[in-house]
Formats: sequence, structure tokens, C-alpha cells
Amino acid sequence: MSETEEVINEPGGHAGDSEQYLSFIVAGEEFAIDILRVQEIKSWDKVTNLPGSPDYVAGAINLRGTIVPVINLRKRFLLPDIKFDNTTVIIVLKVFGEEHDRTMGLIVDAVSDVHDLQHNEIRPAPEMKGKIDSQFVSGLATINDNMVIVIDIDTLMNSGELALVQEED
Repeated sequence: MSETEEVINEPGGHAGDSEQYLSFIVAGEEFAIDILRVQEIKSWDKVTNLPGSPDYVAGAINLRGTIVPVINLRKRFLLPDIKFDNTTVIIVLKVFGEEHDRTMGLIVDAVSDVHDLQHNEIRPAPEMKGKIDSQFVSGLATINDNMVIVIDIDTLMNSGELALVQEED
């Protein structure tokens, strides 16, 4: 299978207080991130291993001359591994950090949709003790009778060992 890339264009002209979110699937759950953070979506391709990195860091890819660390979201959320297939993608994101901004990738099971959400449609997440730490969740939204978990990508990608991965570049 040849590599395909889909560049996400920044949406224009948001009405009022709504924002667009890209939703994706991991272990049967639907998650969403601010689409303005998405640089592109790449079909799954082999990554280069980064020795000594946490197990959820799948490796790195060379994206037009930029080395991009890639995080396996299943492993980050302590979910069981699956064999990557033709729906598995890497979402390349801009992550804002305290020291500097960074381009990083997330391996997800599949991309789902783009949703336009009003700020009042995103409800605060309840405190959770489980596989997905509530500090990474900025809220929950109901879309077409399905609950979607809105991820705080900066907190997720700048936490724990990932902060160290960023500093080493």
C-alpha cells in the first residue's frame, strides 16, 4: 500500500463561539482534538525506534526534514495493543509547551469525523481514576447520541516522560 497523506486545511470563518474538532477512534471510544492543532493525517507507516524511550513512544518519523516523535495512544492510555491495519493513522499535531512548541504524532485506530461544537456543548469531565487520566480530558460532548471525549492535547503530550522527550531535541 502506498503512503497517502491528507492535509487538513485550517477552517475559516467560525460562527460565534464554536470550534471544529477532529474525532478519532481508539479502542472503540471516540476522542476529539481541536482541528487547528492538526497539521496532517498520514496513513500508518513504519517508525524509527527511539531506544530508551517510554513504551508508548512508538518512535519517530521524518516529515519533510522534521523529526517527529510518535506516540501510540493505545499504549499511552494503557489499552491493549492491536495489529495496525489500513485504518490506522498518524495524526501530526502542533503541541504547545512551556518552553517551546513542538510537532508530534499520535497513532490512532482510525479517524472518524470533523465536528463543529459550541463551547456550551462541551461539558466538564468527571474526576476519573482509570486508564485515561482525567487531567488529559478537557471535556465530554454528545454528538449524534454518542459520547465524545475531548482531549487536552497539550497536557497529554507534555506530561511525564514526554516532557523529557521534548527537552532532548
